[in-house]
Amino acid sequence: MKKIKIGFVTFPIGEANVVPLLNIIDICLEITNDIYIITGNSGQKINRKLSEEHFKILNHISGSNIIARIFNYIKTQIKVTIAMLTFSNKVDIWIFPIGGNSLLLSALTLKIQRKPYLFLLTSSSHLMFQYQKDRLNHIPVFFERLCSLLSKNIILYSPNLIEEWNLAPYRHKILIAHHHFLDFTKFTIITPYSDRPPLIGYIGRLSAEKGVQHFAEALSAILSKHQDLRVLIGGDGSLKDAIEASLQEEGIADHVNLPGWISHDDLPKYLNQLRLLVLPSYTEGLPNIMLEAMACGTPVLATPVGAIPDVIQDEVTGFIMENNTPECIAQNVMRALNHPDLEGIAERGRQYVAREFTFEKAVERWQHILTKIKCY
Repeated sequence: MKKIKIGFVTFPIGEANVVPLLNIIDICLEITNDIYIITGNSGQKINRKLSEEHFKILNHISGSNIIARIFNYIKTQIKVTIAMLTFSNKVDIWIFPIGGNSLLLSALTLKIQRKPYLFLLTSSSHLMFQYQKDRLNHIPVFFERLCSLLSKNIILYSPNLIEEWNLAPYRHKILIAHHHFLDFTKFTIITPYSDRPPLIGYIGRLSAEKGVQHFAEALSAILSKHQDLRVLIGGDGSLKDAIEASLQEEGIADHVNLPGWISHDDLPKYLNQLRLLVLPSYTEGLPNIMLEAMACGTPVLATPVGAIPDVIQDEVTGFIMENNTPECIAQNVMRALNHPDLEGIAERGRQYVAREFTFEKAVERWQHILTKIKCY
């Protein structure tokens, strides 16, 4: 089969999403060297393997009020679509990954041109935005639904997400694949589990959909039972000030370290200090931090959302809690820390990700999907 030519539209993305985007680009570079990218980020930051002629780098300015935000949002849609048209004759299939979920004008243009595009859904805008107080959030949610309708195929991490994200009407065009793979020379056991301090933690965005506020609320009950325990809450976001205030009010601030945003390069060091990582999310796709923790021999306690149940089997490769209420979190943290085979669970989790999340497996999966789509 002739090598497929792939275009990516992702505009813009934050620091937390650069690694997942790099993963999918690196996977596709194993399949073809004909890749073109439209981005709001630096080309060198996105991928160093491609020359400048493969990029269209556009600037986006976010408005400070509603009218300015709407105007700049429309302007971004137009700029991205014009940039996409310059690559039109070079691309066989377009992929809308992280950051491209609401580019409706681009999706409509491709539909008119009869160019196929894949909609890579890594999260549910509807579920995320319902926990954020922003009057404009319904616009990207509506656009995302229309883009799903116009797409040739939708790529999800897990079949679980079809019902969870209300995607049943598109079931006929949903394909299952993920672009997660780990650098096991980096994410590995540095500190043996038995040598780690009594430290539990959360690492991720400090926002409502992540449930981190409930983890903070559960800490008083947890620390009353484990007085020698210390806590790490790593990350940044809209809830940072509220979490700091609640820890002060409860009188437990001295037990909790809030280092702010943790760079990806520093993650292995932090994960190798933890005895348990807690992910109390309301909604997830397939969280990288879960896989990275497991690769470092750190057991994970998480809610059964997204693709998490595909990876974590309770008391086998990690721990699942029924919900993310503070009471449930506290009970399950105790259950995990007191489990007689905690080290065995951590090791089985490490073995699972070492077997299932290799670069080779990811390439094989995407090779199959892209070949199938190309042959339609």
